[in-house]
Amino acid sequence: MTTTIKRLTPEYAPAYRALMLEAYALHPDAFTSDVGEREALPISWWEKRLVVGPDATEVVFGAVEGRHLLGVAGLSLETRKKARHKSTLFGMYVPHAHRGKGVGHDLIRSVLAYARSQPQLLLVQLTVTDGNRGAQGLYERMGFEAFGVEPYAVAVGEQYVSKVHMWCELRRSGSETG
Repeated sequence: MTTTIKRLTPEYAPAYRALMLEAYALHPDAFTSDVGEREALPISWWEKRLVVGPDATEVVFGAVEGRHLLGVAGLSLETRKKARHKSTLFGMYVPHAHRGKGVGHDLIRSVLAYARSQPQLLLVQLTVTDGNRGAQGLYERMGFEAFGVEPYAVAVGEQYVSKVHMWCELRRSGSETG
């Protein structure tokens, strides 16, 4: 079966919700969102995140094989006037069983292609857990550069993890990485 990357629409909300709840539960240090907080949200919240249209401020791409969702990555568009040139990659998750197959690469490539298609956008930013060398290496291969580390960024139980802040300039010549 072939894996395709596509923009998710509201009918994918149940599968998207299930995949992200798995991500939050298995990798609490990787996400700012908490499984309990997100689990309590109604399905309409997840559907709204996947709405397509001119007013959509979030776009989520999924790696789909048949009826299965193999991974996801989202892009949030800044709406404030002075920051509309920025966007944020969020919710990047590929379950362990599907890693090492190019799924993450293809998801990020789709997010960046979408971002480049938005004339107002100049950059995509993200955070990655400090020490997550696999994820940070993937982001670097896709054209992201680190610009700082935020200590104590996320509380995980009684512990804190730092986040590496990264960015990718969309209009730089030769930035068609991937």
